[in-house]
Amino acid sequence: QVQLVESGGGLVQAGGSLSLSCAASGRTFSGSAMGWFRQAPGKEREFVAGINWNGLGAVYADSVKGRFTISRGYAKSTMYLQMNSLKPEDTAVYYCAARPGDITRTIDLYGYWGQGTQVTVSS
Repeated sequence: QVQLVESGGGLVQAGGSLSLSCAASGRTFSGSAMGWFRQAPGKEREFVAGINWNGLGAVYADSVKGRFTISRGYAKSTMYLQMNSLKPEDTAVYYCAARPGDITRTIDLYGYWGQGTQVTVSS
């Protein structure tokens, strides 16, 4: 089973940067794609970025392109999200997710989730 734990959330002012990490463990993790999702108060959980099982093929939501960068550790068990030029609308709980196979934007296809980490961007 795959276990995911996010870290790195916090409070930052607009224009600042923040880096999130997701540590994965479990014997079922091999071959799993990983992604970041976020959910703001009163809104649906949305796709932010994803990365393939081999650390290649990154995909981003249009709202974060050019500002966020997703990466995966060499051992593939750790995923990162570097967030730059943060905006108040980026405020949300950010979730790490994983699934067997390739990356996808479809939230329902991810079967493993972390507990979430709060990111708050003040104006």
